[in-house]
Amino acid sequence: MDEVQVIQNKIYEIRGQRVMLDFDLAALYCVETRVLNQAVKRNIRRFPTDFMFQLAPQEWSFISSQFVMTSRLKRPKSALPLAFTEHGALMLASVLRSEIAIDMSIKITRAFVAMRTILTIPALPAKLQELTEGIKALREEVNDILADQNEINEDTRVQLELINQSLAAMQTTPRKPHRPIGFHIPEEES
Repeated sequence: MDEVQVIQNKIYEIRGQRVMLDFDLAALYCVETRVLNQAVKRNIRRFPTDFMFQLAPQEWSFISSQFVMTSRLKRPKSALPLAFTEHGALMLASVLRSEIAIDMSIKITRAFVAMRTILTIPALPAKLQELTEGIKALREEVNDILADQNEINEDTRVQLELINQSLAAMQTTPRKPHRPIGFHIPEEES
């Protein structure tokens, strides 16, 4: 998996926005989460609410229960993660001032752009039409098979009915006495 895909896997949808969490960004920028959060606090004016917000306890509980996150164990219960939008994640690079942060911010931007591109591509009408026609053809084929099965079932039902009628007729017809099987001594005439 390439780096952009790795980053995309760390992008979550929270409060209707695509965000990255502080511990994931810290790992990508090769700093401790604590250091990242301190840099944010020192430069809080660079992070308005549309760049960064803190998760509510229910959001953090839901996210951490959905994914196996070792960072939840390392984090104090009172410290809820910070969520950074695309702009906030980029602002972090300027706050952290390292070569790694600059390089990683470019990759993070590419990941967000790739996700946005994928989500905004209009449905391809030709492909949609092709799929619709394929579904119709399959539906007709299944209906034909079911109709054939019903015809076979009807034929089988008629044959079974004739067999049952024949058996009933055989049971109602009186039987002739049969000659015993085996060697018989002829009876003497008296």
